Amino acid sequence: MQSADVVIDATDNFATRHAVNRACVKFARPLVSGAGVRFDGQIAVFDLRRRDSPCYHCLSRKTATWRKCAARNGRVRAAGGVIGSMQAAEALKLLMGIGRDLTGRLLLLDALAMEWRSVRLKRIRSAPSAAAKIR
Repeated sequence: MQSADVVIDATDNFATRHAVNRACVKFARPLVSGAGVRFDGQIAVFDLRRRDSPCYHCLSRKTATWRKCAARNGRVRAAGGVIGSMQAAEALKLLMGIGRDLTGRLLLLDALAMEWRSVRLKRIRSAPSAAAKIR
C-alpha cells in the first residue's frame, strides 16, 4: 500500500472496504471505490492527498440504506462492468494528472433506467485522519 500510486477497491466486504480506506488515509493514497448491487452501482474517488477530501468513511455514513440492500442481494455483472470501467478511467486520470476526477462526488448508476445521479460528498469530523493507526 505504501508504494501504491492509486488504490482501486472493488471488494464486496464492508470490513475490507473500511480497512482499505484506513490504509489509504494513513499513507495519503488516492482511493477509487466502486460497488454494485442488482442493477445499481456507485463510484467515488477519495484523493487522500488532499486534506479536505472525504474518504470512504464519509461515504458509508451517507449510504447506510444502500449497504443493507447490498448485503441481501446479488450483483448484475453488466452494472459491475460499467462501474469497473469507470474505476479504470478514474485511476488513469489520477495517475496521469489529467481531467477532473470524482473527488468530492459520488456517482450513482441506475442501470434499469440507464441514468446517472451525482451527489456531493463532504469530509465528516469523525473521518479517520492520517495519524490513525491501521487495525
